[in-house]
Amino acid sequence: MNEIMNNLFGAGNQSGIWLIVLIAMLVVELSTVSLTTIWFAAGSLAALIAAMAGAPFWLQVVLFLAAALTLLLMIRPLSVRYFNKKGEKTNADRLIGRDAVVTEDIDNIAGKGEAAVDGVVWTARMKEKDGKCSKGSICIIDSIEGVKLILTKR
Repeated sequence: MNEIMNNLFGAGNQSGIWLIVLIAMLVVELSTVSLTTIWFAAGSLAALIAAMAGAPFWLQVVLFLAAALTLLLMIRPLSVRYFNKKGEKTNADRLIGRDAVVTEDIDNIAGKGEAAVDGVVWTARMKEKDGKCSKGSICIIDSIEGVKLILTKR
C-alpha cells in the first residue's frame, strides 16, 4: 500500500494530482443531471496516464487540455442535441391569448403591476415599453417572460 501511495503522491510525481482531479470531476458529474464535467474527467485521465508513464508535467497539462477541449467541442453539441430534445413544458403557454384582470395598476416605468388569471395572481407588464393599465381593466395575455405576464389592452 505504501508503494502505491509513493507512486501516486511521491515527490516529483503528479499522478496523485491528476487522480484527485479525475475523482473530483467524476463526483461533480455524478451529482448533476447533464454532462458538465465529463470532458475534464477524460482530460485528467489522459494526463494521469501520461504522468504514470513518466511524461513531463507540461506534456501532462497539454494532454489534459487537448483531450478535454476536443471532447467538449466535438461531442458536447451531439450530446446536447440528443439529450435535450425539448425544453420543459410548464403549461403556462396555454395562458397566451386569454384574458387577465388587472389587480394592481400596471406601470412599466415604475416596474409595478399585477394581473390575475384563473384566480392566480401574476406580476404583469404591458407590451408597450412605457405601458400603463389601471386596476380592474381586462387585458389580453400576449406572452410570458419568466414569471411575468406581458399584456396588451383589449
